[in-house]
Amino acid sequence: MGSTRPDRRGFLKGGAALAGGLTLGATEPAFGQLPNPDTYIKGTDDLVAYGSRSHHVTSARIAHPPGSQASPDAFGKLFHIASPLQDSVGMITPSSLHFVGTTRGSFVPDINPREHRLMFHGLVDRPLVFTMEDLRRLPSVTRPHFVECAGNRSRTQHKTVQESHGMTSCAEWTGVLLSTLLKEAGVKDAGKWIVAEGVEEVKGASSIPMEKAMDDCLVAYGMNGEAVRPQNGFPLRLLVPGFEGIFNSKYLRRIKVVDRYYMTYNDFGHLTRDPDTAALGYQIGPKSVITFPSAGQQLPDRGFYEISGLAWSGGGAVARVEVSTDGGRRWNDAEIQGTAHRMAHTRFRYQWNWDGQETELLSRSTDEIGQVQPMRDQVREHFNSRGVPGQDNSIQPWRIASDGSVHNAIT
Repeated sequence: MGSTRPDRRGFLKGGAALAGGLTLGATEPAFGQLPNPDTYIKGTDDLVAYGSRSHHVTSARIAHPPGSQASPDAFGKLFHIASPLQDSVGMITPSSLHFVGTTRGSFVPDINPREHRLMFHGLVDRPLVFTMEDLRRLPSVTRPHFVECAGNRSRTQHKTVQESHGMTSCAEWTGVLLSTLLKEAGVKDAGKWIVAEGVEEVKGASSIPMEKAMDDCLVAYGMNGEAVRPQNGFPLRLLVPGFEGIFNSKYLRRIKVVDRYYMTYNDFGHLTRDPDTAALGYQIGPKSVITFPSAGQQLPDRGFYEISGLAWSGGGAVARVEVSTDGGRRWNDAEIQGTAHRMAHTRFRYQWNWDGQETELLSRSTDEIGQVQPMRDQVREHFNSRGVPGQDNSIQPWRIASDGSVHNAIT
């Protein structure tokens, strides 16, 4: 319904009148410039040292899932914390709003970077130990990558996009390629896997195929232009682009080269699978979600809106995003905003003229290797009607009611 795309050039030329008859509802006439503000922000030493956002901006993370274990709990442990995707712009998540996933709940370790060490051992020619200073002297790379919890998916009870999809974020990470460090240590022929371990008290560890470790994994000490934040792994974390979030080990302290897949603590979700299948099933499939308009939001009136959302895939860069404004009967290409980076969030937008009738909005993404985001019924069928488990990348529908309210349309 109302899925005709207006001419963007005409829209820009049309000014306040807009293009093709689009309207924004009642507007006030222009009588001159805005008056000067009544109040000003007084400079302080803290504002000089680090700065702060406007007190008018209230975007905040929430404990996830809603109504579950609190973060922090009575002891100060953190569990899952979801990012406010509904307020996001662009494709980078601010460090302070990046989602937090923990290994079954844990304290955030307070690590002195001067004392931290990263050890390489196992099936290597030269066991090595790196200080943070050593790592910073090595050739570095900076890349945007998303991290996502495997359980990041919508359920019928989710009332906002933050509740359904807030366990993913995208940051610009800086560090040393893991392949650089493995080559320095010298991997023996029998070394087919690595086991990466962090400092968390539960000793979470992850098994990763050597092919992936030597491809694009990053030992990161930087996040969005500054040090990685404590909740996200300070002073060092492993980035495994496109893999389930739990394999991106935080507080990284050692990497052991081994000859086969090891079932580690972090692999609890794969215990029912064949080891080889489990080991190769880490990749996040193509995914997208409309962040505006999305559940919990309100359209004030019929007329023009720019639909906006995020798309990503563990299979590479997003190649195409489509939007449906009539419940999936017709699909139209959305515009990809900026550059679509590999294994990174990609912002998309679609111009829409809402006619005031009830409808459903959906988006679907296709990645560079041809994988297409599935409908929810397709995912259910794949899992033999046993419900939708983790790594659900099915299409999220939002229902627009005739009064402009937006709701989760999953039934």
